[in-house]
Amino acid sequence: MATNTAIAILMAPVAINIANHMSVSPIPFAMVISVAASAAFMTPVSSPVNTLILMPINSVILLNLGVSFTVLAMAITIVIVYQLFPF
Repeated sequence: MATNTAIAILMAPVAINIANHMSVSPIPFAMVISVAASAAFMTPVSSPVNTLILMPINSVILLNLGVSFTVLAMAITIVIVYQLFPF
């Protein structure tokens, strides 16, 4: 299993190459990659806090909440990055 840091390191050059191919700034792409790598809410092994919460609640509830928080974080990230870092 790969960590979020390893995935960010692997995806950053891909995102930067895509941005360069589109002739736009690579900074918004890199910001989305960095925030997405930090938004690990779905699995109990993604962070120590998720592992602590798994004991008193069911893993299905953790998955449902994780999906909701991930979608929310994705939407907020896209809006904020679009406003703060223009293409």
